[in-house]
Amino acid sequence: MTPTTTTDLLEHLNWRYATKKFDPAQVISPEIWSALEDSLVLTPSSYGLQPWKFLVITSSELKAQLRPISWNQAQVTDCSHYVVFTIRKNLATEDVDRFISRTAEVRNVSAESIAGYRNVIVSDIIYGARSLHVNEWATRQAYIALGNFMTCAALLNVDTCPMEGIDPAKYDSVLGLPQKGFATVVACAAGYRANDDKYAELAKVRFLKSEMIETL
Repeated sequence: MTPTTTTDLLEHLNWRYATKKFDPAQVISPEIWSALEDSLVLTPSSYGLQPWKFLVITSSELKAQLRPISWNQAQVTDCSHYVVFTIRKNLATEDVDRFISRTAEVRNVSAESIAGYRNVIVSDIIYGARSLHVNEWATRQAYIALGNFMTCAALLNVDTCPMEGIDPAKYDSVLGLPQKGFATVVACAAGYRANDDKYAELAKVRFLKSEMIETL
């Protein structure tokens, strides 16, 4: 596999920005969107547990319902694909066992052979100190997915805008999440910038690398 050059990587990261104005006429192609969905699935998570579900909203009617509970931000309705990042609430032993079963299936081993790993996860996430904040833990995992998604999108010249200006509880209601055991954490609009988005040409404001990174 040929690695991406450092120049290409930095060009794409400098190109991307939190797009404020999308061109609603431009739609992400099925091929590119499929790759971005794969990037979500391939996102790493603690223990590999994947305590999330990603809801891809393309319905204009559903976008219109979400916009008023998103500070009326136009990105929700004008983007090509709108992704809602949700977590599985209050993880239980059954969720760990489902992951162990999938691991055994993919790696062609018995679940019994990885029971030790299963017990480590259960003792930490389900019964350990982390269990008291398991939804917060899951939320941090979802943000890993958000960052991965935006970076992969930039590498494919797809614009994104992370959306925290939303009402998660109202999203849950509109999307029917409580009865499914999931809860909204954050969202991300994806598509292509409008030609007249004034934010596209603004210089990035970042602190100096020397201030932000310390090598010990």
